[in-house]
Amino acid sequence: MDNTVTKGAYFGDKVKRSLLYLPLVIWSIITIFPFFYMILLATKSSSQIFNTPPPLLFSSDAIKHLLQNYKNLVASTEFFTNFLMTVYVAGSATILSLIFCSLSGYGFAMYEFRGKKLLFASMLITMMIPTVVSIVPYFAQMRAFGWLNTGHALYLPVAANAFGVFLMRQFITVSVPPSLVQAARIDGASEFQTYYKIVLPIIRPALGSLGIIVFLTTWNDFMRALVIMTDKAFYTIPVALNTMKGMQSVDYGAIMVGSSISILPIVLLFIFMSKWIIARVTEGAVKG
Repeated sequence: MDNTVTKGAYFGDKVKRSLLYLPLVIWSIITIFPFFYMILLATKSSSQIFNTPPPLLFSSDAIKHLLQNYKNLVASTEFFTNFLMTVYVAGSATILSLIFCSLSGYGFAMYEFRGKKLLFASMLITMMIPTVVSIVPYFAQMRAFGWLNTGHALYLPVAANAFGVFLMRQFITVSVPPSLVQAARIDGASEFQTYYKIVLPIIRPALGSLGIIVFLTTWNDFMRALVIMTDKAFYTIPVALNTMKGMQSVDYGAIMVGSSISILPIVLLFIFMSKWIIARVTEGAVKG
């Protein structure tokens, strides 16, 4: 009888776990399929891409077409120069955002000063302004600065973005006890030491999340890069791949190769940062 009950409970747990994971597996397949199909099309010729029904499997000549599409991509664009430019812009934007947004969020969370609420509200209002509305003033400003065809025209304006400041302020307010900061000040720590040694280790999960968001946003930024960059050597990847669509015959195979290569840094960043975030959250839970 006991064995029957044990087997029944075990089977019930298996069924519950399967029902729990089934929607996750289905959603994962739906999410991953577009990326798989992009890589698949990178190994096809233009005639194969537009076959009916569409191709769903790799063919025997996949490597041959992949190499040809790669050659077409390199011949049509300055792809690796554009790739390095995109890495430089996205990396710089991410590093500067983590520094300035965390400092600003710390100031809004831990300091009281005249006009604090008005300043914070004014900053949040800027999040409601669509990028398209501000693109013309942005271009005029960058031209006045002499920053056309420069990377810092793309990463400096987002170095202290409103969303990042808001995220850091909210996380610090919830996660960092004011008494902890006061204790550090009483012990003789300077404000920067308090921020660096006390606050920064606590907010690392939020920094990881912000880093992923800023890197993704800057990496995929098309509109601002299209307006600012007029020289092919300074194009970012989204702009460089878009220029291939302006040709008389669009080489979708080459575009798929470029798109497949361009997602590699994003995937690697997400894998690294997600593990880092989980490790830090787990560490904080254990310490708590």
